[in-house]
Amino acid sequence: MRETYSRRKFINKTGLTLAGVGAALALPGCGTPEQTMASAKFKISLAEWSIHKHIFGERNATFASPEAQRLAYRTNLSQYLNGDLTNLDFAQVARREFDLDAIEYVNVFFFDNARNEQYLSELKARADGEGVKSLLIMCDSEGAIGDPDPAERTASIERHYQWVDAAAYLGCHSIRVNAQSSGTWDEQRELAAEGLSRLGDYGDKNNINVIVENHGGLSSNGKWLASVMETANHKRVGTLPDFGNFHISDTEEYDKYMGVEELMPYAKAVSVKSFNFDANGNEVSIDFDRLFKIVADAGYSGYMGIEYEGDNLSEYDGIHATIALMKRVMADMA
Repeated sequence: MRETYSRRKFINKTGLTLAGVGAALALPGCGTPEQTMASAKFKISLAEWSIHKHIFGERNATFASPEAQRLAYRTNLSQYLNGDLTNLDFAQVARREFDLDAIEYVNVFFFDNARNEQYLSELKARADGEGVKSLLIMCDSEGAIGDPDPAERTASIERHYQWVDAAAYLGCHSIRVNAQSSGTWDEQRELAAEGLSRLGDYGDKNNINVIVENHGGLSSNGKWLASVMETANHKRVGTLPDFGNFHISDTEEYDKYMGVEELMPYAKAVSVKSFNFDANGNEVSIDFDRLFKIVADAGYSGYMGIEYEGDNLSEYDGIHATIALMKRVMADMA
């Protein structure tokens, strides 16, 4: 049975920000007053990938190359989106099913409409109508920002321009990109930093940040990605630390807690990954208490974006479970 976003009503209408933290400041292990106040300012947003099964439907498409995928999505996207929801439904789902007031788009779900002002106007109107903020666009399938081929690197950078423009139109603060490259550690650092800086220059014209997620390969090595940030040294270039994406290769997994701590000094957003939950509502593979403290200790305040990718619960139930756990952790911190 398909879920409908009108089937549930929240009984507990607790706020997504926390108040009354003063008493916690005297407790041991709760961080400094400034850190605890930062945790009090966390709010919850929803990343669109959390409902990707509802949008893709039965997703069986395979492509010969990234270029083939890009061409297919750009010319005939509707062929690959066969679910019961579309990108235009996202804001309504976030508000009416989950009572959330901020969303993070995925570009693949409107890949053929990046420059379609009529479509973007409708997307913005729907978000505004629900009282939902558009925070960022997660951008994939546009090539490697750190491609060692100068022509390919430039082509990838320039393909991202349209998403910077779309983000500005929708009222977002950032686009999320990937820092793929090839070569040695140092070569990839220099190439990724150069590509990000150039895209950051374009983003600066539109007041849009260019942020990188730990998303496989060297980008999932916290030390490497932090070194890219230091090398780029650009006010518009930052990170989007993800709680779960520290899979470097089939044989190498980076420590997620160390990785998040290394990336937080450059963070302009945070991705709260979740998969599966135990009987007490805890994520079985990710210590939310520990990670939320790392985020708070870094002085971050703002939205924490849910990205549920589990299989044991439906997408809607998994998102609800993540919200419940986040609220509990934030309450404990206060």
